Amino acid sequence: MKREIAITADGSTTIFIPEWNESYHSKHGAIQEAYHVFIKNGFSLFEGKPISILEIGFGTGLNAFITLVEANKSKTKVNYTGVEAFPVLDSELNHLNYINQFDKEFQRYFTEIHKTPWEQEEQITPGFCLTKNQMYFQDIDFENSFDLIYFDAFGYRVQPELWSVEIFAKMYKALKANGVLVTYACRTSIKNAMLEVGFGVEKLPGAPGKREMLRATKRV
Repeated sequence: MKREIAITADGSTTIFIPEWNESYHSKHGAIQEAYHVFIKNGFSLFEGKPISILEIGFGTGLNAFITLVEANKSKTKVNYTGVEAFPVLDSELNHLNYINQFDKEFQRYFTEIHKTPWEQEEQITPGFCLTKNQMYFQDIDFENSFDLIYFDAFGYRVQPELWSVEIFAKMYKALKANGVLVTYACRTSIKNAMLEVGFGVEKLPGAPGKREMLRATKRV
């Protein structure tokens, strides 16, 4: 499908898919949404402690990049695994402007995140280890491996199968005891799918432009 570069409300870029009328990030602000959903309501719960993170929908690498930045600031050791079925092209990456909004000391890491080989563990900084897996979400089979999941799949409207009981059962299995999953979405059917597989679920205020989001915890 055709993909285009678009500017969001906070000046940061995203990738837009005209056929679906769907973007990789919120049109209300890519960076501010990523910080609100995944850093404020996810990563911040673990700051200062070693953490393993699984990202569902690696996409532009924005979530991995801002996690690296925040991990460096808080001296948090991160083992980060990103899953993506259709990696972003180099030609698209060259038009994303995320690095311009961060200190120069971090800018080179955005490129390194994307240049590292797939299916191979790479140490990007002393405190941030990255593994990128090119695979379909349905093929995920991790078990008791992660403290935190960033669930950043395309929206329910265009890919409802990615928000199913089957997928959330895989997420539940992948998390360690008391592990946390955060996502920008807040739809009743999504919440019910999470509850059905055993998650404890809470609604939280959403990122700008969205009323609510969900955070799920593996209660065992």
